[in-house]
Amino acid sequence: MSSKPTFVLVPGAWHAASTWDKVKAVLSTKGYKSVAVTLPSTNGDPSVSFADDIKATRDAITLETTAGLDVVVVVHSYGGFVGLSAIKGLSKKTAPSTATGHVIGVVLIATGFNTAGMSFLDCVGGTPPPTWKADTETGFAVITADIKDMFYHDLPDEEAEMWASRILPQSLKVLKEGGEDSYEGWRDVPCWQLQTTEDRGLPIAMQKMVVQMAKDRGVELEAREIQSSHSPMLSRPEETVAFLEDAAKAFGK
Repeated sequence: MSSKPTFVLVPGAWHAASTWDKVKAVLSTKGYKSVAVTLPSTNGDPSVSFADDIKATRDAITLETTAGLDVVVVVHSYGGFVGLSAIKGLSKKTAPSTATGHVIGVVLIATGFNTAGMSFLDCVGGTPPPTWKADTETGFAVITADIKDMFYHDLPDEEAEMWASRILPQSLKVLKEGGEDSYEGWRDVPCWQLQTTEDRGLPIAMQKMVVQMAKDRGVELEAREIQSSHSPMLSRPEETVAFLEDAAKAFGK
């Protein structure tokens, strides 16, 4: 096995794989391979399912593990539900063969923990929060909040404008359905969570509550904080990578 794992990076809803570009660049300077996933649910097709997002993520993971490389899955926001479900059967706990690599841990950024049998929307109370609405006519989840304020308020204004202009259409179906495909991957591997203290999309108080609930459910979890908006991979890439490195080293012990 390689001494360093591959990082598979999963974006959140409405976001492209390119939101990880800064993190990928820093990881590369430190000798790590990283792969960012493009979620099908952001390709403009409202019929895309949660299972499709899981498959895209799982395909990226297994491309590494079948080559004998261990993987750390890094997930952001909605991507947490995708990534945790995608690792089914890929950990040493569930697939102990030494012939392939394994998922050795999951790093969660500004996200929560899924529950088997429940969709993303089920897990956040059953109805959309005030920041977005379900447009049942188009089949998309539509952001109603100020996008820059919600995701990028600690970026320079010009850069925040750029990322806001790159927001993608988000399939509503993947948020409302798919509970039958949800898998509690947090039961199989250790998890580290990076909590974003200045988050206006997922407030820090809610993140802390989620962590306590996770620990009560038996999640093996290390939680740390970063002074950041909802998008530390953009505003604090070096600090984010330092956290990823610490997590990877802990997972590899």
